[in-house]
Amino acid sequence: MTNRISASVSESLKLKQEFFASHSDDVERAASMIAGSLVSDHKLLIFGNGGSAADAQHIAGELVNRFLQQRRGLPAIALTTDGGVLTCIANDVGFEKVFARQVEALGNEGDVCLAISTSGQSANVIAACEQARSQGIKVIGLLGCDGGKVATLCDIALIVPSNDTQRIQETHNLLGHILCELIESEMFPQ
Repeated sequence: MTNRISASVSESLKLKQEFFASHSDDVERAASMIAGSLVSDHKLLIFGNGGSAADAQHIAGELVNRFLQQRRGLPAIALTTDGGVLTCIANDVGFEKVFARQVEALGNEGDVCLAISTSGQSANVIAACEQARSQGIKVIGLLGCDGGKVATLCDIALIVPSNDTQRIQETHNLLGHILCELIESEMFPQ
């Protein structure tokens, strides 16, 4: 068991170090894009499936409430949380549209979408990104593998170069925290 724990920690740390060594500039650009949108009274729409849905909710919570600073709440919405809306869309239109319909209804030019997908191939994430682009909404992807179809729809694609879902999610979690910290520091310099 000790060897397994040590191997898991080593794999996770190595992937995070590799990702941030080659993507720090893009992470900074993504944080600035989001901060610029929020400063201009626009909002952040966040979505993904499964663990990525939980990541969307986590990031939204950190921005709406607070991360490291006491400051005003920021308009971040996880499109993964309204069971009535999700099941209505899934039932009437199809699960592949559960995020796209919400982007259509809630999104405006100047907003930013944060699309989270470990494969980059989730049909409902792809549809939401396509909807966002049709409305002039910028798209940032937190992705894995090779970024999949979602990467082609992003203004900034932050691709964790791995096929291991759990390691991608662990990197996405750290990435979410770093984005929140950078957004706060840019919007509320101390």
